This record gives sequence, C-alpha cells and structure tokens, in this order.
Amino acid sequence: MSLTRLLPAAIFAASLPVAAFAQNTFIVGIGPQSAPGYFGSDENEVGVSGTFAVQELNFGPLRFGGAEGGAPEGFGFSGSVRFIGERDGVKYRELAGTTPIDAALELGGGLTYATQNFQVFGLARYGVTGHESLVGEVGADLIFRPSDPVELRVGPRLFYGDDDYAQTYFGVTAAEAGNGNTLTAFDASGGMLSRGIEASASYAFSEDWGLQGKLRYDEFTNDAADSPIVTQGSDSATTASVLVTRRFNF
Repeated sequence: MSLTRLLPAAIFAASLPVAAFAQNTFIVGIGPQSAPGYFGSDENEVGVSGTFAVQELNFGPLRFGGAEGGAPEGFGFSGSVRFIGERDGVKYRELAGTTPIDAALELGGGLTYATQNFQVFGLARYGVTGHESLVGEVGADLIFRPSDPVELRVGPRLFYGDDDYAQTYFGVTAAEAGNGNTLTAFDASGGMLSRGIEASASYAFSEDWGLQGKLRYDEFTNDAADSPIVTQGSDSATTASVLVTRRFNF
C-alpha cells in the first residue's frame, strides 16, 4: 500500500508571508488504490492513495506555473509523499523468518516543467519513518485535452533508491535466508530499481472538483529484479487508483 504525491510544498508555501503572494493554487486528492502488498508480491491489496500538487505559485516578482485559461505551464514546484505499508513474515508466509519492516513515510519534493501538451518532473524523497533512505523519481507525460473537462496523460517513470533502501526492501541477510522460507542470502545495491509507465484520466466536474483515475505498470530492474524476494514472486507491479480531487486558491 502506498501513498503517493504530495505535501511538502504546501508547508513551504504556508511558511512564506501571505502578503507576498498574488494568487496560489494547489490541488489535493484522495481515494482507493489497488497495489501489491509488498515489493515483489504477486498479489494486490486495496488501500488508500493521495495526491498533492502546486498548480500556481507567486512570490513577489517570481511566478511558477499558471497561464491564461488556467493551464499550468512553465516551471513549478511539486511536493512528494509516499507511504509504504509494513512488511511482516507472519502475514506473508513466503517471507517467513525475515525481519519485519515498519511502515514508512517518505517526504520530499521536486521541480516540474510543463507546456500545453507535455510535462517533465524530477522528485526526491527521504524516509522519515520505516527507513532512513533517499529515493528519487523522474518522469514525463504527453498531455491530451479532447474536451474542456477531460485531460489524458501518459508517460514513462524511472525510480531510484540508495543502497540502504535497496537492502531494506530487496536484500536478504544470512540470518533470514532459509529461516522458514526458500530465500537465499542477497546483498542488494541501490541505483535504478524500477522502470514503468503511468496513464491517467481526469474529469473536472467544476472549477474546483474533479475525478482522476490512474493506472501504473512497473518492472523491477538491476538488484531489485535479481532479489530472491522478487524472483519467487513477481518482477512487475500494477497499481490502480481513483481519486476525488479538490482545488484550493489563496
């Protein structure tokens, strides 16, 4: 279960003098999500997903995002939040004997650049609970607007994690190997750990309220793909979510 995208930019914006802003717009969303129970699992579980994005930010003479007609163009900020559920060998029998991993909360942010029909972004997060590791994600989207209330996006995603992150979720210690399971010892190194593609469709019911559906497919790469946890389960992950979104202006 994961919670993706996006909060820290709101904290940053709130800490700046309100009088310095002309207009600022951010979007939040929440809804159900289907995702693998853990990285490498061949079964999905239903949980909760969320989204947070800064659409327009003004600070004195500096202006990020926004355009005539409300289209979010130019450089922008994006907070990034992800929640990873706990992993326990008691719940997942194929992982029996492995050390439990606490639920993790990753916080961070990054930059985006968008035109009417294209967006690219880079994000970095740090695990403040569950793991103390650095992860990053880069991606791009082609954007289609067949009608005023409808927006379609599709594009690639690359995910990176440092050595500590890779070992936490894909490594197997000598003590864990064969301890009531069929796993072998494996020392996982960081780098690009997955690559995939994400597609989304958004419908605006009004200026402030909308509905967004997302479908993402990822394949594990490098040491993540070679991990015994992945090879005995699934080398890919499919995530689907439906979010109700709300736009706020201040």
